[in-house]
Amino acid sequence: MSKFKTQNPGNQPVWVNTNNCKACDICVSVCPSGVLGMHYDASSTLGAIISVEHPEACIGCMECELSCPDFAIYVADKKDYKFAKLTDDSKKRQAEVIANNYMSLSEKRS
Repeated sequence: MSKFKTQNPGNQPVWVNTNNCKACDICVSVCPSGVLGMHYDASSTLGAIISVEHPEACIGCMECELSCPDFAIYVADKKDYKFAKLTDDSKKRQAEVIANNYMSLSEKRS
């Protein structure tokens, strides 16, 4: 286990090591509650980077962490964090993120 995993910055439910992220967007695609999104980033190899958009909606399912091929995303332990329940609003947001090509809704094209 990496040292980074054990250090939860600011008691967050989910966090990202952007140095490891290759912007594959797999984590965004598997998150059932629309917590994650991609942002354009010219310094990234693929021109985008993952960001935690709605940490308050994280349900602690760990799908993002378990599906990340680069070990770039981490979810707090259930004993250390009280996670949210999956809501209809969260499900709707996730559907909107998927429809927006996995980009953050703040990156929504008009």
